[in-house]
Amino acid sequence: MTLQIGVIGTGWFGKMHAEKLARMEGVNVAALVATSKQKADDAAKPFTDARGYENVSDMLDDRKLDAVYICVPPFAHGEIENELVKREIPFLVEKPLGVDIETPAAIGQAVQASGLITSVGYHFRYMDGTDKAKELLADRLAAMAIGNWMGGMPGVGWWRKMEGSGGQFVEQTTHIVDLLRYLLGDVTEVYAAYGDRIMAGKEEGVEVPDIGTATFKLASGAVASISNTCALSAGDRAGLHIYTDKGVLELGHHGLIDIEASRKTEYVNKRDPYQLENEAFLHAVLTGDTSLIRSTYADALRTQEITVAANQSAKSGLPVRLPSYL
Repeated sequence: MTLQIGVIGTGWFGKMHAEKLARMEGVNVAALVATSKQKADDAAKPFTDARGYENVSDMLDDRKLDAVYICVPPFAHGEIENELVKREIPFLVEKPLGVDIETPAAIGQAVQASGLITSVGYHFRYMDGTDKAKELLADRLAAMAIGNWMGGMPGVGWWRKMEGSGGQFVEQTTHIVDLLRYLLGDVTEVYAAYGDRIMAGKEEGVEVPDIGTATFKLASGAVASISNTCALSAGDRAGLHIYTDKGVLELGHHGLIDIEASRKTEYVNKRDPYQLENEAFLHAVLTGDTSLIRSTYADALRTQEITVAANQSAKSGLPVRLPSYL
């Protein structure tokens, strides 16, 4: 059986997923949706038999699809997911789930009621270093964690507005918040402080904070802090350092560094986490076995809740206890 896949969104993530899918055995990229028919047709050209569409309904009416990848900006979620749920088509959606919690929560209820297979693009969960960290933490007591997402500001206009991206904590740093949850467990309280230091005076149309720090209390009793900035011109980095009774685990794009009292061991990421993420989702679509999917829509909704709570805390100046929305 050859799985027929549709891709909604032709930006970097949409193209990346489409290219990886096209190289997989038993998978056919059959349709792409963009903001214009011309963009969709251009994006479809590299893929045999693929067609371009300007809207989701036209694609779903014209093509019989086994699954769909949703790779759209945060503000564009809602109608797409609801249409796929209505038609009972499994989907993988790139993070974040939206700019707020209300829209994703409503989608989550519909997904739960339908029993639909879903996956969310938290690819950090599929890194080799993450696997090793999870293995080591089974025999270590995590006391606290410090995470960061430090980089520059994306050039697209929607990212620079809160109603477009949800801000950096929701749109980018969500990866680190999700890693914290995946490795150390649930967050029960968040207190955040944001600021505007550089970008609003440097670039036009910037409405999102360019610095921020959040402190988290976890159900286990551990505490964590995660900071971000989108104001750097150099020195970008992202990762999570976990402090345990046996030393420090430094997790990032490169892999994992395990620092103990008498030795330091490095575990390099060798496998492509996006590929593993795709294989897990498509295996579920093909067989019904969802055990390889590491982030379902229901699970990702909890990460979304935490990042939105950080925004709320920074705005109010008060801690936010969780669960507060769901």
